[in-house]
Parts: sequence; structure tokens; C-alpha cells
Amino acid sequence: MSVKPLKKIGVLVSGGGTNFQSLIDSVHQKYGEIVVVISNNRNAFGLKRGEAAGIPAVALNPKGYASNAEFDAKIIEVLQGYGVDLVVLAGYMKIVTPTFVKAYPNAIMNIHPALIPSFCGAGFYGMHVHEAVIDYGVKVTGATVHFVNEIADGGPIIAQETVKVADDDTPDSIQKKVLKVEHTLLPAAVKAFCLDELVVDGRIVKKRLV
Repeated sequence: MSVKPLKKIGVLVSGGGTNFQSLIDSVHQKYGEIVVVISNNRNAFGLKRGEAAGIPAVALNPKGYASNAEFDAKIIEVLQGYGVDLVVLAGYMKIVTPTFVKAYPNAIMNIHPALIPSFCGAGFYGMHVHEAVIDYGVKVTGATVHFVNEIADGGPIIAQETVKVADDDTPDSIQKKVLKVEHTLLPAAVKAFCLDELVVDGRIVKKRLV
């Protein structure tokens, strides 16, 4: 019986890349193959994580392109050059263009540090999310993995996990709690994609019944 080749994954990062590291540790060469990591920040530590794992690391400066569409076209060119099947945004701090979404329909995955549809969309990124969670006084927050569409944080939800908000929590402590969840939630979602377990029906994502 022939063995199916591993799906090829491209990862986009802007900073430290801890979620990227979780993919290297849990998914790479097991369920999928990370073939390239790309950053819009040449100083991103995520690039060094890729190099340490023997994964090609590419830095692209958005200022060298006339528009976001041109910048994304270059990223698409690199991804397609590596034969990427799935794109993972792992702490990538740019909103991708419709051109990007059309190139990889239901094949761009993002991790968001809140329970979508709460605390998401324009302006809700990084520590801003956790500050808003504290200010609003919610009792639970969490992380969401979703497919990317043309609306910021608006694509079909793949997986979510909750985190309790304690009375003495701060944005920093919430960030640590949520990151811990992200580091298991994202690899699980990527693994499911690589094993062809995800079925997308409009806004609904289900696990395929074997």
C-alpha cells in the first residue's frame, strides 16, 4: 500500500514564533512538512527558529513593494515555489489581501488570542486583545483557530478552547494562559488538515467521520 506524501506547510510569522515552534515540535515531519517560514520582519526570532530546524527562512520587506497586493503576490510566489498546500499565520501581524485568500481558499489558517466573534477584527491583535478582555470584565476568554477569508478574523472556525479569567488577572497573565492553549490548539488543527479530517460547509467546519 502506498503512503500518502505529507502535506506541505508554509508558515508566516512577524515576531518570536512560539506558535511556529509548537508546529515544529508537534507536526513537522510527523503529519505535515513545514517547507518554508516567511516573515515581514527580518529581525523576527521566528526566522531563527526555522533555521535551527533546517527549514528555509525568508524575510520580505513590505516597504519594498508598491502595495499590500504586490507584497502578498510575492509571498504567494514564494509559497507556490515550495509547493505549499496549507499556509499558517502564526503571529503574523499583517492582514492578508483578497488576492492571497483566493490563492489558498480554505487553506490559510490563523490563530487568534480570543474566542471569536468576541474581541476580534480590526484593531484587535496582540496585547490589545487581552487588555480589552480585562476592561470588559468577561469571565472566560481563550483562543480560536480559523480559516482566513476576506474579513479580518471572519473565516470559518476550526477549533476553540476557553481560559478562565480570574479577578486578579492582568493582560500579561491572560496572554500567558492563552498562549499555553494556543500551543496545543494550533498544532491539533494543522494536524487535522494534514490528515484530510476537516470538512468545510459554508461557515461550518466539521471533523470528517472515518
